[in-house]
Amino acid sequence: MKASDLFVQCLEAEGVERIFGVPGEENADLMISLMNSSIDFVLCRHEQAAAFAADAYGRLTGKAGVCLSTLGPGATNLVTGLADANMDRAPVVAIIGQGSISRLHKESHQNMDSVAMMRPISKWAQSIVSAKNITEVVRKAFKVAEQEKPGVTVIELPEDIAKQDIDDKPIRINKVRRPAADHKAIAEAARLIGQAKKPIILAGNGAIRKRAAKQLYRLATKTGIGVVNTFMGKGAVPMDDPHCLFTMGLGSGDYNNLAFDDADLVISCGYDLVEYGPAAWNRTNKDDKTIIHIDFWPAEVDRDYQPTVEIVSDLADALWQLNEAVNDMYEDRLPLFDIQDRAKLRGIMSDEFSAEKDDTAVPVKPQKILWDVRQFMGPEDILLSDVGAHKMWIARHYQCQEPNTCLISNGFCTMGFAMPGSIGAKMAYPDKKVLSISGDAGFMMNVQELETAVRRKLNIVAMVWCDGEYGLIKWKQQNGFQGRHSDLSFNNPDFVQLANSFGMWGREITATDQIIPTLQEAFQQDGPALIAVPVDYSENMRLSERLGNVSVAL
Repeated sequence: MKASDLFVQCLEAEGVERIFGVPGEENADLMISLMNSSIDFVLCRHEQAAAFAADAYGRLTGKAGVCLSTLGPGATNLVTGLADANMDRAPVVAIIGQGSISRLHKESHQNMDSVAMMRPISKWAQSIVSAKNITEVVRKAFKVAEQEKPGVTVIELPEDIAKQDIDDKPIRINKVRRPAADHKAIAEAARLIGQAKKPIILAGNGAIRKRAAKQLYRLATKTGIGVVNTFMGKGAVPMDDPHCLFTMGLGSGDYNNLAFDDADLVISCGYDLVEYGPAAWNRTNKDDKTIIHIDFWPAEVDRDYQPTVEIVSDLADALWQLNEAVNDMYEDRLPLFDIQDRAKLRGIMSDEFSAEKDDTAVPVKPQKILWDVRQFMGPEDILLSDVGAHKMWIARHYQCQEPNTCLISNGFCTMGFAMPGSIGAKMAYPDKKVLSISGDAGFMMNVQELETAVRRKLNIVAMVWCDGEYGLIKWKQQNGFQGRHSDLSFNNPDFVQLANSFGMWGREITATDQIIPTLQEAFQQDGPALIAVPVDYSENMRLSERLGNVSVAL
């Protein structure tokens, strides 16, 4: 068969159902082979957006999302989306085109070393230099992308290799079991939990894996220890459970940071330092604070994060073993701690979330928007947050019942992620409501993908918070320079007319009682919908001032 046909057979063997991308002439043989396959090629309008769609698809399914570009500018356009997926631990396989290997040694049209460019933002990148290597390269790309911690792998397929004849077949896929935890580390961790006076659990990105979240919840309820999650750990413990102490991650700190200030033991589960640096939560009593690190990888070396015990293994299995050890050691004392001691903290945070729920002002306060969005969205529906001031409000105020129901880019923090990401999310879970929330700046960075959603008749809803400024940059400058900021303002299109020009439904919120009815109507459309909301970002500095005075005993 032709090598490109074998390549596609390998993709089918890996369970690939769709590929997001923008092809070029160097992908021509592969694209024709895809036409004869079971794989759905989702034609996007920009390679960066294709990578974001694959990113969200991979995060939600646990199977590698796949994106495709041609060589040169197509590959460089993928870079931001791939870097985002890699740092946010999303399994993604990127397929990039390349010119014939007969001209790669010399100056030639669009020739650049794409693989070298991809290596710093991926787990593995490889060019196929012989059709005989296709089966091994594809199998390795998916194996490496999906193994913990997940990330990006890149396959470069030169156009002359794709045309070669080859007699081969895909490599059989074997399930790989991850190592179990060291029994001495488990015993030591259980002993430290029993000795603690004021422990706290920090749930990170790894804790929202399905099995890990289940075992983490068992540990919290068994011991009576409260759980604070990072931006990317939402839903590790259900928001309505008394053990959930909500989200931490604001640069200035929050009420639940005080629980870490006061803690003598921190149990970190699936925590990535790229989410929220340890200096931001390990602020006091560092010499007296014990840290138990439980993760797929050993702890990063950081002066503010020096674990006493490291449990390095499959996270779910480690938590299961720890639960069993706690049972054995403290069977007659469980729970070891009274979770009602954390009721004051939960109460303070809950009051913050609902404080503006009845506000009627326009522009609309972020708290009011998110209160209504949370009331409207079901526990299994999916919200994707772009990057900007709105992300900080979503992280703080939008809590979750289930893991993977709020996707936030907080490792690489990439503007433009949410709306194209929602395309991948909707294709992963077509029966769930999928809502993206973007600022007006981030939304316009990938606005072209509205056409993709219209063409595909995907009922994704894009909510755009409008303030005509780079709001998060303004907020940070104001915090750092006594309220001063540089010129960060810009003009916006009429978002309703913009939606109509794409042939889709659009509305602008002019009163707060319109938010929920407008969401209801938006999700009844046959295709995508756009909702523009004027937002009152004067609340940003009010929040900074309020949290700067947080000093209550929790």
